[in-house]
Amino acid sequence: MITAWTLQILLGFAIAGSGLLKLTGDPAMVTLFADVAAGQWLRLVVGALEIAGGVGLLIPRVRALAALCLLALLLGATVTNLAVLHTSPFCALVFAAIALVILLLRRQELPTRSTSVPPRS
Repeated sequence: MITAWTLQILLGFAIAGSGLLKLTGDPAMVTLFADVAAGQWLRLVVGALEIAGGVGLLIPRVRALAALCLLALLLGATVTNLAVLHTSPFCALVFAAIALVILLLRRQELPTRSTSVPPRS
């Protein structure tokens, strides 16, 4: 699936790059998280999650799960942009849409619960 891989690579690098800026203390990111008023610890957590998600998109075994987790993270960023920062959520929504497309293209790779019950001895 060339489309899925292309989207995974693009989103993976964009998200991991954003996470790297957060972890390295880029002044814009420090200011952004100061405006959120949740503390700089949140910047570090979000940065680590973004890097993990971006890398996860490139690993076949976890790429669908990474897309799902990034979708949740990006929807949280959208809410934060709207409710707390009062800024446009455009970028977060575009990235969330890409994560959703990846998730839909890779949904068969998500772990499923087994409906069979092992026999009792």
